[in-house]
Amino acid sequence: MLAVSNLSAGYGSFQALFGVSLEVRAGESVAVLGPNGAGKTTLLRAISKLIDASAGEITMEGARLNEVPAHEVIGRGIAHVPENRRLFPRLTVEENLRMGAFSSRKKFPERLKFVYGLFPRMEERCGQLAGTLSGGEQQMCAIARALMSGPKLLLLDEPSAGLAPVVVQSIFALVKRICAEGFTVLIVEQNVQQVLKVVDRAYLLETGRIKSSGDAAALAASSELKRAYLGL
Repeated sequence: MLAVSNLSAGYGSFQALFGVSLEVRAGESVAVLGPNGAGKTTLLRAISKLIDASAGEITMEGARLNEVPAHEVIGRGIAHVPENRRLFPRLTVEENLRMGAFSSRKKFPERLKFVYGLFPRMEERCGQLAGTLSGGEQQMCAIARALMSGPKLLLLDEPSAGLAPVVVQSIFALVKRICAEGFTVLIVEQNVQQVLKVVDRAYLLETGRIKSSGDAAALAASSELKRAYLGL
């Protein structure tokens, strides 16, 4: 479904990614792991065209995305849940969800019903201002908003960041359920132990380069991962 080939990207004169290649097949859940500064967020921003690649190619279902503007990416079936949620804090939960369905407004009622089935708490909070939700509820709302577009590929950027441990557990349970619903997911995370329990495969990204990849269980036991996170 998604193929990234020899991708390089950065910000101005600063290069964050160096020849990164990965793929995500339809129906898979794939994680990109790595310490702070590894380039994980930059990778997702390049895929969703929030920044331009300086080299390499990104394709979605065989169609090249390099020249596609950011506002058209969602029409190609890609929804991005950014780091720190980026909700509209002065809009209600349901208004945020309506914004997620902006590109396919006719399907709003059926998608809202589906999302409320996945996230009952969001239905309970539908009239509440998004900015007054708890951190975990805001993350749920951000994921729900992305699902309202009916994506073929869901990009999740650090969904557990800044959340209490008990809330982190519930967020990863939701991610696992989303994967079970058949969505294709690419998730970047620092919470290695939790994310490797819910994905099929993973890539280890260090200083802008893919260092290793493989089955989630195998990577969890790999020396590369222990070295990256534990210095062993």
